[in-house]
Parts: sequence; C-alpha cells; structure tokens
Amino acid sequence: MQTIEAKSVPKHLRKYTVDQNYENYTSINHAVWRYVMRQNHNLLKDKAHEAYTDGLKASAISIEQIPNVEEMNESLATFGWGAATIDGFIPGVAFFEFQAQGILPVVNEIRKLENILYTPAPDIIHEAAGHAPILADPEYSAFVKRFGEIGMKALATKEEHDHFEAVRHYSNLLEKGEATDEQILAAKQQVEEREAQITELSEAQIVGRFYWWTVEFGLIGTLDDPKIYGAGLLSSVGEGSNALSDEVDKLPFDKETVIKTDFDITKPQPHLFVCESFAQLSEAAEELAQSMAFMQGGTESLDKAVKSGHTATAVMSSGIQITGTIADLIKNDQGEAIWLTTDGATALAVDDKQLVGHGSDQYPEGFQAPIGEIINLDQPLETLTDDELIANGIHEGERVSLIYNSGIEINGEVDSIIKRNDKVVLLRLKNGHASLGQHSLVTFDEETFDLAIGMSVTSVFAGAADGESFHTVHENENESTESAADTPLNALFAEIREIRENNPTVEAIKKVHQELNENHPHEWLSRLELFEILNDIAPNDPLTTRVETELHELQEVNDELHTLIERGLSIIE
Repeated sequence: MQTIEAKSVPKHLRKYTVDQNYENYTSINHAVWRYVMRQNHNLLKDKAHEAYTDGLKASAISIEQIPNVEEMNESLATFGWGAATIDGFIPGVAFFEFQAQGILPVVNEIRKLENILYTPAPDIIHEAAGHAPILADPEYSAFVKRFGEIGMKALATKEEHDHFEAVRHYSNLLEKGEATDEQILAAKQQVEEREAQITELSEAQIVGRFYWWTVEFGLIGTLDDPKIYGAGLLSSVGEGSNALSDEVDKLPFDKETVIKTDFDITKPQPHLFVCESFAQLSEAAEELAQSMAFMQGGTESLDKAVKSGHTATAVMSSGIQITGTIADLIKNDQGEAIWLTTDGATALAVDDKQLVGHGSDQYPEGFQAPIGEIINLDQPLETLTDDELIANGIHEGERVSLIYNSGIEINGEVDSIIKRNDKVVLLRLKNGHASLGQHSLVTFDEETFDLAIGMSVTSVFAGAADGESFHTVHENENESTESAADTPLNALFAEIREIRENNPTVEAIKKVHQELNENHPHEWLSRLELFEILNDIAPNDPLTTRVETELHELQEVNDELHTLIERGLSIIE
C-alpha cells in the first residue's frame, strides 16, 4: 500500500505541523515514555479493546522508546492512515480535517516527568500510544475518519474560539512547568472568564462532547464487562488503570445523553459511556450529522456562521460555494435570509474546487449575494439550458432585470455566464445595481458584479470549500522543539539505559546509584529502572534490597509517588 508522506499533508494544514527532530528527545523523555508504555501494555492489555496490543506492533510503536513519526507514517499506511507531527493544541476544524484525510496528528511534545500520571496538554504519548493502535481495527478506523469529516464542518461561536485560545495557553503553562504561580492563576482566570461568555451550545461543543466521550474516553462492550478504546484512557497511567473500577460510573452510550454531558479536561472523569459496538458509534455520528448546518442549510445555519466570526462556507442550491467570514444577513419579515455579506477575503468554488479567477485575491474585501426565487422567470435560473437562457434574454451583452420574491431587484448587463454540472452558478454583470425597495444594496457602474445564483442555501459549514486554494500559508509556522539542556540527571538516565541494553552489571549500577544518592536523593524513576535491572540480574544482591527499600521510602512522600512506584514495582515483581 502506498505510504502517506509528509508532503501529503494539505498545504493549508502544514502551518500546524513541525519537524519532530527526534534527536532532541532526552533520556528522561524516553524513560517517561517507557514507564507509561510498560504500564499500559501490562496493566491494560487485558482491559483494552483487542486491537490495542496488535495495533501497537502494527503501528511501529515501541515500548522502549519514543516512536519516530516518519516510521509511524509508513507503518500506519497498512491500515489506511499516516501521521504528521503537530505543535500542541490546534483548532478543532484543523484537527478533524487531519483525521478526515486519514492523517493522525501527533503532538511533538512529551509530558514532563512530574506530569507522568496525567497531562492537561496533548502529548506524543496520548496521540501515538493512545490513538494510533486502535486504528488497526477497520470498523473503528472508518468511524474516526468519518467523524473527522463531520467534525471539520462543525461551527463554533466567536466566544468559543476565544476560549480555545485561553485553554491552549493555560494547558501549555501547566505542562511546560516554567510559569510563575501568578501567571498560571492569571491564565486560569482568563479561561474561566472566556468560558463564562459562552452562553449557548454550539455545533462545535456538541461534536467535542461526542468525541470526548467516545474517541478520547470511550468504553466498549457491556456495562458489566467493558473494554477500553478511548485514547485518553489508553495513554493515561492514572485514569486508564482506574477506568474499569467501581470508582468510575459506567453509563450506557446514548447520543443525546452524551452531547448533553460536559467535561473538564483538567480532571479525571467521574463517569464513562459504554457503547455496544463501533457500529453503534457510526450510526450515532450520522444521526448527529443530520442535525448540523452542513446538512440542514437555511437561515438558521447562516446565523450559526455569523456567530462564528470565522471562515465558513455557504453552499447555494446551484452548487456554488461562497467561502469567507459571513458577517451580515438581510432578512425578510418572516426572518428568512434574503441577502448575505461576507467580510474580508472571500472565494467561490464548486464541488470543493475554487473557480479560476474567483479566489480571495478577486474578493479581498468581501462578497454579497441574494438568496431566493427569481419571480420574473418561468423556472429557476440555475436550471436554464443555454437555449432557455437566450430565450429569457440572458446572454452576453444583453441587459437583464432580475426580480426576487424578496423584493430584491438586480439590473445589469451580462458580461459572462459560468455553468458547472449543467447548472448556472454565476452571472457576471456590469453597469448596474442591486436594490431592495428604496434601499440600494450595491452599485457596479465602474466594475463588474459577480452574481451567485441559487434559490436557497443548502449547506453551511466551518472552513473553506477549497482550503488548498483559499489559505495562502503553505508551510508550517511553528518552531520545532529545541533540545533540552543536557543535565546531570539526564546523563544518569542515559547511563541507565546503556547499562540495561548493553552491559547490565552490579558494579556499573553501584556507580550510578552512588551518584543518585549524592545528588538526587528524591528521584524515583531512575531508581525504579535500577531495581528492574538488579531484580533481573542479581535479585539477592544487597544493592537490590537497598534500592527497593529506597523506593518504598519514597512512596511515603505523597500519594502520587506511592501510586507511581507501586505500579512500577508490580510489573517488575
């Protein structure tokens, strides 16, 4: 099967990608990965969906070290996927478009050692170890791609876009661990303030909840015997091992209940939903899609686009697609939209392909279009054949007067007619004007006016119809993660790995252990790795007993260390 190379990432999505720069991961980074993966493989192999273990191998994900995303990209192709490295949080529309394209967006960063149980920010453990393996299941893979197609079209409000940026900033501060308490508090307050400004449930929120309780934190099977398939559980040492316990309520999956249930990204989930099968998820996703603007169209959908304040696409009944920021609507007495206006760069397309000469450079300041039936024609203008157009006096060089049922009247000289799929999608007029009663809508004496044709708006969705042409940024704008400074502790982790993989002797371990005691008396993961090696090569050696004792002493420091060390020892022993 043909592999999905990095160049296959659509140009307009490359601005979210970064080079992995594999050599920048430290030995501590690899040790964090190894700890989490050993936990997941050993503790979750009987609790996870059966595709998990097999998928780990098929997707070139090693337990021993952080995966190379280029190698993942090649291996994922065997089940119709690729991988691309991204820089942390990206907008939902972009994230879902990656998945719709069959490209798994893998966050370049890895959680810090102090956040090993759970990280509030996405990281490579979550994406590579959580999402990738289950994609080996064909039915689940098809569901995730299809949901990507649905999710990328979901409309959010401007307040949600602002909230997303605040959450991204806050989670990054928490994960990087370099911010002051004052900075973290200020960021948290900003999140709360922007969250309070969200007063309605948008499509994007509904899609987000569905995704959260399924792809991220879903269980499958029966309430009495569920299995884990959600990536958030499969990548979290804390929640994954606890997910099937009685401490977490198990609820039957129900679409309406799921989309009404909010979540807190910074805390363990108090309940989880159990679906019967992946087919049930696919069916529910299609039901959800039917209620969304991209399937409904009409004025209500246009209103959602206006509230988004971001790029959206309105599709007319002729098939013409208007991409831009829909800023204003004129409505009739019944509240139905009869005229739409975009603000800023706008482009026209048909079948998701931009019309030549009708890109954002042609409409840098916006676009206007009427909506409705033209009442002084025998049949819809969009359906007229070439002969019928001529019979109605609509041909190049002829002046036309088009009167809409809304009262809008457009007069001008036909400069050209554009048809696609045997439908009229655009009339280019000159030397004329459009008006509604005594109100002038637009005058085009000195320039042409491109009249989009369509009796109704059949679909409205987030993003551009032809993203490759509409967006001008073709390469990534993000800087790759810089290599962390080589610290003495990192050097010790590197030495431990070298000992484990090449020359495991008690004498070599004694040297490392001495340095740990002198300079890092409270470091637990390095001691756990030493004990693992000692338990294998010299279980009865006094040093083995001493390191184990030190681990037990560290367990008493706090509950988190107690849990981490206990789980690590349980695998070794």
